[in-house]
Amino acid sequence: MDLIIAKDYSDLSRRASRIIASEIKKKPDLVLGLATGSTPLGTYQELVRLYREEGLDFSRVVTFNLDEYYGISMDNPQSYHYYMFENFFKHVNIKPENIHIPDGMAGDVEAHCKKYDEEIAKYGGIDLQLLGIGQNGHIGFNEPGDELLTATHLTNLTQNTIEANSRFFKSMDEVPKQAITMGLGTIIQAKKIVLLASGKNKAEIMAELLDENAVSTKNPASFLLLHKDVTVIIDEEAAKIYRQMTQSPDSSKKLHVREVFLWPS
Repeated sequence: MDLIIAKDYSDLSRRASRIIASEIKKKPDLVLGLATGSTPLGTYQELVRLYREEGLDFSRVVTFNLDEYYGISMDNPQSYHYYMFENFFKHVNIKPENIHIPDGMAGDVEAHCKKYDEEIAKYGGIDLQLLGIGQNGHIGFNEPGDELLTATHLTNLTQNTIEANSRFFKSMDEVPKQAITMGLGTIIQAKKIVLLASGKNKAEIMAELLDENAVSTKNPASFLLLHKDVTVIIDEEAAKIYRQMTQSPDSSKKLHVREVFLWPS
């Protein structure tokens, strides 16, 4: 696991976008797994800038989104369909037929989820998966629990996640209680993973992840430790507790991550 501590959110977004751009230049038909939420927003803005100003070509890129709220139509402003088109897709030259997002209004959810995984497999799997992380360690909408499902599935959101997502809705009652999400098995089969975390509210979970030596269903993000090519990019606020752990005089161990870039403290 490689760690980059960026100066701030803008720096984080630039670094993430440059990694994605580099992979697209190496493989123009890159299969790109995408996340939503506030954290990757700056990365999408940077990718749009790279398209407009530097000619980054998305015409052969294929995308698969991690998740979608269940019970929300794609034209709902709070849907991840709407988010992706407003913030990214309609600003670059990606082909509509190359865009894949779970259908939050799917009638036969089980069949839809199976087809989604089959579509990913048809393209040879995901080349690069962009991830955010929840305060409780969820990636996608794989929530902490006694077990974690490997394939794409319908899941119940925890109260912690519902409360965290309520900032995007007018009231708590409007926040969806379920979502369709890629499973952990689908995610960790990606050839390369980039995990982003920003802000002081992510400092505790990032310190836990970076200090982790075992995987646990109580922290879904810990399964990334099983992957051979993960780059973690966090800003100074998200790195605060991690820095305290590694710089403490009585620290008896060095965390297992490879620090490829640390902004001066």
